[in-house]
Amino acid sequence: MRNLSVTTFIHILFSVAISILIATFLLFLSWDKDRRKIDEYKRYQLLSLTFLSKLQLNPEEEALNALYDELHVKYIPPEIKEKIKEKIASRGETLFTGGSSSGQVRVFTLDEKRYIYVQRMGYNLLMEDNQPKKYYLEIAIIIGIFLIALLLLLYLAVLKKLYPLKTLHKQIQRFAQGDMQTRISYQYDDEIGKIAKSFDDTILHINQLSASKNLFMRNLMHELKTPITKGRIVVEMLEDETTKKILIRAFERMNELISELAELERVTTQNFEPNFEYLMLDEVIQTSQDMLMAAQGSVSIEVENRALTSDMKLLSLAIKNLLDNGIKYSKDKHVTLRSSKEGLEVISRGEELKHPLSYYIEPFSQEEKRSSGFGLGLYIVHSILEKLGCKLGYRYEEECNIFIIEAGKACRIV
Repeated sequence: MRNLSVTTFIHILFSVAISILIATFLLFLSWDKDRRKIDEYKRYQLLSLTFLSKLQLNPEEEALNALYDELHVKYIPPEIKEKIKEKIASRGETLFTGGSSSGQVRVFTLDEKRYIYVQRMGYNLLMEDNQPKKYYLEIAIIIGIFLIALLLLLYLAVLKKLYPLKTLHKQIQRFAQGDMQTRISYQYDDEIGKIAKSFDDTILHINQLSASKNLFMRNLMHELKTPITKGRIVVEMLEDETTKKILIRAFERMNELISELAELERVTTQNFEPNFEYLMLDEVIQTSQDMLMAAQGSVSIEVENRALTSDMKLLSLAIKNLLDNGIKYSKDKHVTLRSSKEGLEVISRGEELKHPLSYYIEPFSQEEKRSSGFGLGLYIVHSILEKLGCKLGYRYEEECNIFIIEAGKACRIV
């Protein structure tokens, strides 16, 4: 029940309610049919006993007329009686037969009418049952149809009331998929309308924050590039080599930070979509090495050349960052890239990570003793692999840190 949607729950609820109502109505019809049969039997039994007992007293015509009125029957005169008896004999059905040693009473149905035939010594009466019709059954049917129709109308009204939820869900999904220009529409000031308005206000606020963040990042990177470039030119003119190297490294680190922040902003944008294409793994690795610009012999490649579907630039950048991290933090400044069942492994000799991998894929997180880097490398790798439908894994084995690119459905290695 917890996993049922509201719409499904309403479908089930109203289906059960309507089924119970219909079942109750059918049971009532069955009970009413049996009750009417019992009432008819009791009535005709009463007529039988009453007429046979009264006729024993040889009542006068006035007394008989009063009896007819009391028992709601209509006397049929002799000139009509014979014609009706012929029709009863040919087409009539017997409903009741009763009597005693003093006489006999039979009830017939013909053309939706009931006829009572009383035979007793000296009397041969044919009467039509003239009891006022009771409309209990018709009233019950009308009430039952009304209740079922009312439930159906309520069911449709509730579904119509909940229909805006589907529209709201679709609009929120579009926003979650990166359509930042989505607006949440609402027409009424009910609970659903208030929720829609709150979401719409939230989207506007998020868009404002996102625009402010993007403007700040672009202005920051633009403003930093100029002084860094000027500072780099001035540093080249210094004669003190020690100071010169320190300052050059500082400016290089600033450039690296700006580049990583720019890439981070691009990859983590909600509406960013990878450009999937058919690639060869050797091409991707070669591109990664060109981007890395590492010293010769610092990277060993043990990879089978296989085909894959991925984004060349993004996957190359992810591999480059893993190789760069491996070189930076390994004991021998060497890293190995090799194939595995899961995908690709980046292996470097060093101490085991002190924290779980989830700690390092957060931005600006790194070991306290590390001075190089900004703690963005694994965060960028994780963000890229998520976009590519892959996963980043880690294990420590034989004094080596092993980072694994686990190929997913969107990034298939054939």
